[in-house]
Amino acid sequence: MSTLNSENIDDPNKYEYPNWYSPETGIYNSTHPPRNLPSDTFLDVVSFLFSCQHKGVSALIDASSGVSIPYSELYSSVKSMASGLHSTGVTKGDVVLVMLPNSIYFPVVLLGVLHSGAIFTPMNPLSSVTEIEKRVADCKPCLAFTVPEKVDIFRKLGVAAIGVPDQNVSLGDFLDFSKLISSDYNLASRPLIMQEDTAAIMYSSGTTGLSKGVVLSHGNFIAMIELFVRFEASQYDYPSSEIVYLAVLPMFHVYGLAYFAMGLFSLGSTVVVMRKFDMNEVARAVEKYRVTHIAAVPPILTALTKAAKNNGGKSFRSLKQVSSGAAPPSRKMIEELVQVFPHVDFIQGYGMTESTAIGTRGFNTKNCRDYSSAGLLAPNTQAKVVDWKTGSLLPPGNSGELWLRGPGVMKGYLNNDSTTMSSIDKDGWLRTGDIAYFDQNGYLYIVDRLKEMIKYKGFQIAPADLEAVLASHPEILDVGVTAVMDEDCGEIPVAFVVRKQGSSLCHEDVINHVARQVAPYKKIRKVVFTNSIPKSPAGKILRRELRESLTSKL
Repeated sequence: MSTLNSENIDDPNKYEYPNWYSPETGIYNSTHPPRNLPSDTFLDVVSFLFSCQHKGVSALIDASSGVSIPYSELYSSVKSMASGLHSTGVTKGDVVLVMLPNSIYFPVVLLGVLHSGAIFTPMNPLSSVTEIEKRVADCKPCLAFTVPEKVDIFRKLGVAAIGVPDQNVSLGDFLDFSKLISSDYNLASRPLIMQEDTAAIMYSSGTTGLSKGVVLSHGNFIAMIELFVRFEASQYDYPSSEIVYLAVLPMFHVYGLAYFAMGLFSLGSTVVVMRKFDMNEVARAVEKYRVTHIAAVPPILTALTKAAKNNGGKSFRSLKQVSSGAAPPSRKMIEELVQVFPHVDFIQGYGMTESTAIGTRGFNTKNCRDYSSAGLLAPNTQAKVVDWKTGSLLPPGNSGELWLRGPGVMKGYLNNDSTTMSSIDKDGWLRTGDIAYFDQNGYLYIVDRLKEMIKYKGFQIAPADLEAVLASHPEILDVGVTAVMDEDCGEIPVAFVVRKQGSSLCHEDVINHVARQVAPYKKIRKVVFTNSIPKSPAGKILRRELRESLTSKL
């Protein structure tokens, strides 16, 4: 079968392309039929979510304690939270920061914020004081939900804060949170919320530079639920209410949020929540709760494979599907996992915070089975593949920058019109910064990245963030940060450092300087001392050259 590479075609204009690709416009359409999205202008994502009919029983279960929230109580808990927030003075358009680990209370808080008309902004609970200060200054939250030990940090910054316990602690010991979650629902004056209203500010390094606030609407999340989660479930030959997902991905990340804090509740599926990843606990939870689905990132795939090899797969007999996203796994990872789990369907997906997790999703059938692909375009979603040098539109089989258009594309970046305009063109096309191609069956393959962000265990790290921290050291003259591939972590941050004359700065000094100021996943893992940092005439750090030099220096 032809690879449809235009270089192999005598006259590309005469080539008969598949009907999902237009050579005239360069647009790739989804091979799936479109799905109906609600047209009601006045509709919020929470109302949409709980309007979906299903036969679910258990909504959320804490993996360690067994404490649960049944579907019969979930919506009332969300409405109580919304009412409680209203009683504290939170109004439509206010920003509420949620800095929590995975918990059965996380979705209740998040959905309660949205139901009140406020805007939520999630944050990694391991964030440093400096990172918290930057976030507060950028999005100006009026209230924060966080772990008890971080409450004082917010209060010192002038932000009201409520400590949220884990499931092993009595709610009676946390009166502020207990009052909110058990408030009588009385929101007769709940503001009208439109699909175009802002629902969330989620942070991403985007295509270049420092972390930016991605502004997402209620309509974006409604599309995410319908085109990502509900569409995926429609492809299964078993009821959605029988699906049991293990929530090991963080809910503060768009990948975990899409499933575990929103989407799965529209299906009646059960979410078994893990506070943090531990492979022994994963095996125990899969066995105890008969987990059927695990959404993972590449390092978790490796850990699953090793664990299954060690116990002969006995703890994973209930599994039906393992999916991977956030970063591409190596071919070796995929081959080993598929070999160890022959009864499990392995799929990959592609999405961005800026596209509300909507992009592509893999579905394996008897006629088309490809584990290495990122899948097919989601319904109602279009793509282009653009030559990043010439701007020409490329047909299937040719690699270029991936552009996406559809109902998941963000409203823009917070307080950053210039970056928004450089990321989304006048016709609504989102430049992803990823180099990719589509094959003859419409499957997407991610080849490389134009953008320079580092993906460590699925988390995004902006090199510019780390460079700013490093530049603050009095003995560092210049610095550049890039990544090196790592089998276990995907990529790890590497700092190229130019020391000031006479400095005795060592590797450990550099690593520790950064570690004190950033979340653990952002830490520098390797240091290379050098005489200069390669830069363009405009002063831009040439990180590609740094990356290429790693082969000889590490």
